Amino acid sequence: MYNKKLLYKIDRLPVIMPYHFRASNELHKGDLVYYGPSPEFYGIGEITNIVDNLCVVDFHGTGELGLHKDALEKKYLIPIHKLNLSHLLKER
Repeated sequence: MYNKKLLYKIDRLPVIMPYHFRASNELHKGDLVYYGPSPEFYGIGEITNIVDNLCVVDFHGTGELGLHKDALEKKYLIPIHKLNLSHLLKER
């Protein structure tokens, strides 16, 4: 795997494991989220669709894996706005 320079400071996002109390969030279409256990792998994405416990997230290739779209369970996704993490995402 190659080292990709990430646009945002994704490595500074807090790691939140599934089933942790901070991992149970109400998610909506259009929310900005990240994959709690490994933020740097997937990056930051926007929820494009929700079906039962699955969310389709468009990551736009922001993470190290360069993924664009993936379907993940809600318990793995952490919304950016609820944690007020905008200060971590700005380029310094």
